[in-house]
Amino acid sequence: MLGFLQRPVVVTADINLNVVALTAVGLLSRLWQLAYPRAVVFDEVYYGQYISFYMKRIFFLDGSGPPFGHMLLALGGYLGGFDGNFLWNRIGAEYSTNVPVWSLRLLPALAGALSVPMAYQIVWELGFSHCAAVGAALLILIENALITQSRLMLLESALIFFNLLAVLSYLKFSNSQKHGPFSPSWWFWLILTGVACACAVGIKYVGVFTYLLVLGVAAVHAWHLIGDQTLSNVRVLCHLLARAVALLVIPVLVYLLFFYVHLLLLCRSGPHDQIMSSAFQASLEGGLARITQGQPLEVAYGSQVTLKNAFGQPVPCWLHSHQSTYPVIYENGRGSSHQQQVTCYPFKDVNNWWIVKDPGRHQLVVNNPPRPVRHGDIVQLAHGMTTRLLNTHDVAAPLSPHSQEVSCYIDYNVSMPAQNLWRLDIVNRESDTDVWKTIVSEVRFVHVNTSAVLKLSGAPLPDWGFRQLEVVGEQLSRGYHGSTVWSVEEHRYGRSQEQKERELELHSPTQTDVSRNLSFMARFSELQWRMLTVRSDDSEHKYSSTPLDWVMLDTNIAYWLHPRTSAQIHLLGNIVIWASASLATLVYALLFIWYLFRRRRRVCDLPEDCWLRWALAGALCAGGWAVNYVPFFMMEKTLFLYHYLPALTFQILLLPVVLEHVSDHLCRYGALAATPPWGYGSRGVLNGDSSVMQMGLGSQARLCRGSEDEANEGCRERKVADVHGRWGRPFGPGEHQEQREGQGNMGRDPEQPVVRGRTAWCMAEINQEAL
Repeated sequence: MLGFLQRPVVVTADINLNVVALTAVGLLSRLWQLAYPRAVVFDEVYYGQYISFYMKRIFFLDGSGPPFGHMLLALGGYLGGFDGNFLWNRIGAEYSTNVPVWSLRLLPALAGALSVPMAYQIVWELGFSHCAAVGAALLILIENALITQSRLMLLESALIFFNLLAVLSYLKFSNSQKHGPFSPSWWFWLILTGVACACAVGIKYVGVFTYLLVLGVAAVHAWHLIGDQTLSNVRVLCHLLARAVALLVIPVLVYLLFFYVHLLLLCRSGPHDQIMSSAFQASLEGGLARITQGQPLEVAYGSQVTLKNAFGQPVPCWLHSHQSTYPVIYENGRGSSHQQQVTCYPFKDVNNWWIVKDPGRHQLVVNNPPRPVRHGDIVQLAHGMTTRLLNTHDVAAPLSPHSQEVSCYIDYNVSMPAQNLWRLDIVNRESDTDVWKTIVSEVRFVHVNTSAVLKLSGAPLPDWGFRQLEVVGEQLSRGYHGSTVWSVEEHRYGRSQEQKERELELHSPTQTDVSRNLSFMARFSELQWRMLTVRSDDSEHKYSSTPLDWVMLDTNIAYWLHPRTSAQIHLLGNIVIWASASLATLVYALLFIWYLFRRRRRVCDLPEDCWLRWALAGALCAGGWAVNYVPFFMMEKTLFLYHYLPALTFQILLLPVVLEHVSDHLCRYGALAATPPWGYGSRGVLNGDSSVMQMGLGSQARLCRGSEDEANEGCRERKVADVHGRWGRPFGPGEHQEQREGQGNMGRDPEQPVVRGRTAWCMAEINQEAL
């Protein structure tokens, strides 16, 4: 039991000095003078604002992506003691002394530095040589654009890091599958793959492309696993469940974790509150929470409410009315009802208050006890300051002629009766007896007479409407749309029947105390939806570019200009690396198609293990480039050169892979084909299935990283393919090999010697052994 005390404890570790050296050089290139320049550089003005919000715990919304990347940058600020007090208002502004520039740029720099040894590991795990792996790492190390981007407070280097980590983890998992499935290392790499994919998506939405690529490769491997007859059904099921949990469930949980931490940190009201719903705003400290604290929960007849539109486009706004009326004649010659205007107003105002009235009673106060309004009830909405009832009728709206005008009814003693009854439709109800609730309930108002639904059209009215947004009545459709949905934001129980007293009551705060909180999933769902639908600024930028400009580096970005000297920072790649990587991608595509056609003809130019390695390298490297590049052609947003960097990274990994393949296979075949080793000289003719090529490629089997038995197996496979005839097809009925060979020799020089198919293959094997 105590035997370990009788002999020393020895720990043995294998250290790859190449990885250590590459890591050290990568850190030096990314961290040296990291705080220079001590000024705001390009998009640092954009991300710096969010870091300050994190430091002050103020809620914000960024439509460019999920919060994980911002939290990483904020972590650097937190470690450096940043208090968030800096005005991020212009590029080139000098940082004040309280801004820890080195700390803020640290994590992107570390991500860029660690991408260098990771490139080495990926190429090595793909099964290629040490030379190719070192070449890939060195290309990542010296690429100008990657260095520039990783030395600033930006997110691309972190995105690239997690993209590479996801690929590397999956490769290590796949390789460990051959030796120790369900071992601790097998589980570690599999789970790390899912976590890395979630982190990539959590930094920017474009990270989902790499995630889908890894899922696709994993799905293909799983499909082959299902066909493995050496595994029992239970074993196969365990494999599939493990992959589903690690690559589907865990990424979702990690992604939710990012938002949980994000919402936990940002608990205070901020400048982006208006984009969110009233319920979301009420869950934040300050802002609307101070206004709505203590409001009654259930809306009753006589309640005084403000109604906010759930769509929030083009801006958040509230149902509004005022004394002004619609013009008798519009500018286009159409007539109106000349009733009191009803609009949607994007600011808090006393004219936003409405009273929920029982059509069968005249009183505008809440009974004791209050009588709640339920789904399906018929109500009237009286404007709080004018007491006129919300109305719609068969008159065209001012800017939307196919919709009905909405107004507050004025009795002009003409043949235009009031139509002011509305049926309450609670969209998010759990049952048909649900009560209308403050903030929580999403409701539609359906006109009883015309079945039109109260809707925000979003069109700004002319000067006579004070540029407020048009509200219309539109025929009820079964589909859900936020422009027809309203929610109660502010709410109080009306106590005053007299108009003067009611006006004073509308200006006074509420006293009733009813608390409410949104669940995390409700807040997450709304925030995620807003991130995906918020309109970003798509205006042209002088440094914006198109995806076609990126491949050959026809564009650049001036990141920073020193105000007094000629010092500048430009995002500009290495043209030699970019052009070579693009050429390597083209060469790979052509070779891959050529090999596919040849294999279709049952001509295996590569041993099976070399072919699988070649195909996997293309799927991850060329596929990684394609999935991170092609989607930008379909994006309607302002694009910049740095959007290409994730795709470029995968393309750079492909370059040494293609060079090694050309060197080891194609160049060696050329040398063997030029000097036939069987002694017949340059005039020798071989029959059979392109025997010269088969001999050249057959002798290369031992160049691939695999056993000698695998190489010989590949040679035997090609012999079998050759027996099937010159073009890889079986012999026809009554057709013999001599007849086929005789056809192949038609038209040759009679003086040239002939080496027949099987003889050529035997000589190929002899020559292979001699080599």
